[in-house]
Amino acid sequence: MLSLNKWKYQAGAALLAAAFAAPSAYAADPVLSIVATPSTGVVGSTIDLDIRIAGVTDLFGYNFSLLFNPAYLQATGAGEGAFLGSDGGATDFGGGDASGTPGLLSYVFGTKFGSGAGVSGTGSLAHLSFKVIGAGTSTLSFTDTLFLNASLGDITPQYGTLTLVTTAVPEPASYLMMGAGLIGLAALRRRRVG
Repeated sequence: MLSLNKWKYQAGAALLAAAFAAPSAYAADPVLSIVATPSTGVVGSTIDLDIRIAGVTDLFGYNFSLLFNPAYLQATGAGEGAFLGSDGGATDFGGGDASGTPGLLSYVFGTKFGSGAGVSGTGSLAHLSFKVIGAGTSTLSFTDTLFLNASLGDITPQYGTLTLVTTAVPEPASYLMMGAGLIGLAALRRRRVG
């Protein structure tokens, strides 16, 4: 009876060791994020957003909308990121629609053409441009999302958000005072030289 218990113990230990040594069947969810350049903005300037995905497997197509505060930001442009076409395959891109609901850039999408696998890894999906039109804080977040693999199965990423702080342009009076001071210095220097 002792040898049967010893055999059970050794078999259990071997199974436990194999379970810990095997790679996990469940990989971590991919992460969708927003990276801003510059990270803050001044009224009248442009902020470029890079929409990035990390740790994705077999991405074949995507769609998302982006929420933002229309009191501070205005969508001005969109371009395709390089990730979806990184395998050399043909892609299609739609830069979204900002003419509907204020504060919503709707239906930014990208898809691969043809059959075959999607792309895997990390990269940029889209580049979005915003004009800063007011001073304050705007949180940008994703909504209406759809990410598909080559078999048209759902991919469920974790969605990041971004909080942008925008500031007002310095008052014209400050520039006027600085300009007057520079003119005064130039006049003083001219008087000493002449």
